[in-house]
Amino acid sequence: MEPNESSSPVDTWERDTLKSLLQEYQRERRSARRWRIFKTLLTLLVISALAFWVWGQSHRHPTVAGPHTAVVVVDGAIQSGGQNSAENIIQSLKEAFEAPNSEAVVLLFNSPGGSPVQAGMVFDEVMRLKALHGKPIYAVVEEMCASAAYYMAAATDEIFVDKASVVGSIGVLMDGFGFTQLMDKLGVERRLLTAGENKGFLDPFSPQTPAQKKHAKELLATIHQQFIDAVKRGRGERLEDRPDVFSGLFWTGAKAVELGLADDFGTLDYVAREVVKAEDVVDYTLQEDLQERLVKQLGASVGSGLWDQAKAVAWQWR
Repeated sequence: MEPNESSSPVDTWERDTLKSLLQEYQRERRSARRWRIFKTLLTLLVISALAFWVWGQSHRHPTVAGPHTAVVVVDGAIQSGGQNSAENIIQSLKEAFEAPNSEAVVLLFNSPGGSPVQAGMVFDEVMRLKALHGKPIYAVVEEMCASAAYYMAAATDEIFVDKASVVGSIGVLMDGFGFTQLMDKLGVERRLLTAGENKGFLDPFSPQTPAQKKHAKELLATIHQQFIDAVKRGRGERLEDRPDVFSGLFWTGAKAVELGLADDFGTLDYVAREVVKAEDVVDYTLQEDLQERLVKQLGASVGSGLWDQAKAVAWQWR
């Protein structure tokens, strides 16, 4: 409504004052919105830059002037998404084989095993890399090289152990618990609805039928045979022909040498010095360092909040 001739000076002053206040309020809102946008973009930029720097640090090639022995460490359980995933180990092996001054590669084991899938992926990649680059690769066992870890080690040219190392466990397992009798005693009814008669056969609160048990055993037998075939392919005629080698038993390093599961005794330094003839050892293992963990923690704690804030700012900008 425009002021008319009948408006008093007081009314006009009130309207002008109110208009000025509204305009000032709008300017403050726009300024605050721009500041929020700036802070959001600046925070995203800092986190992105830090993440890029950490990625570059963790994926850089070690620089070594002369010939050396490249080592990749497998320490702990072998599993997808962990430090000892096939992805990490394979990336480390690629860098070790591709390094122009690496004379040979050593897989250094201290692992009880883990996923046969991850181990199989590493086994196949070791076979490919050593054929591609023509470099030898050795396995050195410290405390333990069992199950999936031995699956990987079988792909190497030679396996060195300590006489007291634990080696072997060529087998596959599927474990769990059953509580059906306890539930009957307690009067607890399990209500499990499935589409497919066998969908819940691994449910610990449901009974297992003979057919389901047979299917699980056939599944394990198939994976076990894949494990056996890989060991035979890697070890060849060095293996002693006796059935308990593939029974899931494990042995000391001394017995493993007798059975052909290992070749000789030796440490990492011994192999580098006496076998590879390149005493300098360089670690190519991909590591999640402090900065990388910090970036992940920052991403987990503020990522969701930043995304929500960015969406809110974008909505206000429209």
